[in-house]
Amino acid sequence: MNILGIDIGGSALKGAPVNVKTGTLLGERHRIPTPDTLSPKAMAAEIKALAAHFKWKGPVGVGFPGVIHDNVIRTSANLHKDFIGLDGGKFFSEVTGLKVSLVNDADAAGIAEVRYGAGKGVKGAVLLLTFGTGVGSALFLDGQLYPNSEMGHLLMKGKSAERFVSAAAKERRELSYKEWARDVSDYLVQVEDILWPELIIVGGGISADHAKWFKHLKIRTPIVPASFLNEAGIVGAALSVLR
Repeated sequence: MNILGIDIGGSALKGAPVNVKTGTLLGERHRIPTPDTLSPKAMAAEIKALAAHFKWKGPVGVGFPGVIHDNVIRTSANLHKDFIGLDGGKFFSEVTGLKVSLVNDADAAGIAEVRYGAGKGVKGAVLLLTFGTGVGSALFLDGQLYPNSEMGHLLMKGKSAERFVSAAAKERRELSYKEWARDVSDYLVQVEDILWPELIIVGGGISADHAKWFKHLKIRTPIVPASFLNEAGIVGAALSVLR
């Protein structure tokens, strides 16, 4: 079965058809920049445009950066506030004419990694963290997802941790990888002390540069880059339709 997976981020949405039996993309991913904060109507139009790019007529899975309860968006920290309380699955389906279902974006990435990637077969607690515009998290126990964990909003220096340790924060603060890794270490130690995971998987675009900053981390938990790197959210969004 093939499903269109779409990953909504703070600066773009990306998508591609996915073979959910193998976790592989069926074509080159398509990226639509979203430099402005899009309203739900404008975001739905971009989702429709992305589907049209692939001439897609089948089901669509969308990873959204917020808490999702039965397709209803409960939080929208880095996107338009009008998403809060919206039944995104119903709204996007009406605009696109396609069957659309929603999942938290980090949960989507985690689903891909636990099913086909770095977390496959790992027993105990596995934590995936995505470092991008914000910090997303997905927590699994023996392969089972605890949804909407939102560990990126733990407090650091009295504020949400993602304000200091997201990839966007690194750029905004003009930090080297070594400087940024010091704050990331402090954040990860806090996460370790709460969850005691057996493995931490790192996703998001910055995971491709893991060799530049993993070596500066001072944590006790094994840490690895996501096997799917920045495509994990696309694959997992497609897989989430089957859950």
